[in-house]
Amino acid sequence: MSNLENFCCPLDQSALQRQERTLVCAHGHSFDIAKTGYVNLLPVQKKHSKDPGDSKEMVASRRAFLSNGYYDPVIEAVLASLPDSLASANSLDVLDAGCGEGHYLRQLTEQLSATRDVSAVGLDISKWAITDASKRSKTIDWIVGSNAHVPVASGRFDWLICAFGFPVFEEFHRVLNDGGYLLLIESGADHLIELRQVLYPEIKPYRATFAEGIEGFDLVQEKNHRFSFSLSTQEDIGQLLSMTPHIHKAPYEGRKAAQALQQIDLTADIKLRWYQKQGKSHAK
Repeated sequence: MSNLENFCCPLDQSALQRQERTLVCAHGHSFDIAKTGYVNLLPVQKKHSKDPGDSKEMVASRRAFLSNGYYDPVIEAVLASLPDSLASANSLDVLDAGCGEGHYLRQLTEQLSATRDVSAVGLDISKWAITDASKRSKTIDWIVGSNAHVPVASGRFDWLICAFGFPVFEEFHRVLNDGGYLLLIESGADHLIELRQVLYPEIKPYRATFAEGIEGFDLVQEKNHRFSFSLSTQEDIGQLLSMTPHIHKAPYEGRKAAQALQQIDLTADIKLRWYQKQGKSHAK
């Protein structure tokens, strides 16, 4: 069972203590634990909109799409590329920063827990995503919060995952222990190229992110992973479209053309980049 321990008050950064169905700091700030087990540590003054992050509808689409296993090769690629010190560790503290409805973290935690103790935290700015995630796993701590202000003490995690998200490297560096690992999962040049060719009149040139490196981190491994999959219903195609940025970025004509498709063969092109926090190695 998750225990919602070792978190910090998002208002004053002091330690939070659990008191029945509430987390309380020494200065009297309190945060209720929801019925499904998550806690909202995103104060209203740190929100940039009334309801930030993915909508309830987007979360439902992502859950339905991912539950069909289309992106499970991503999970297999992550496990196959684990750095030796993580693969051989007897215990792991893991944070998924921008976890969405938790599909990747649930699958990774389940597989890794077979051979070691895993303490996992899923963080997302969308209350709808975290509500959904907390209904599906009671062994992971689920937190509504922002990557810009991760509500945990410094040096807590061995491994931080940011999959198709919005990294905040200064915070990621802070919450990782010395020698801890950051895994960025991003789209490669040909990711969903067939769908993009339907959506856009022209495809913009691919630009690699963070080509100049990331301050405080060493790049220790970079892997491109490609696989193919097919969608054979309008429903599946619509779910994929609604869980990507293209639902907002693509022109109306392109979205209309994509939503009319009955079937499409797709290429997944995923880039895995493992970074290690600069500093002495951390052994458990």
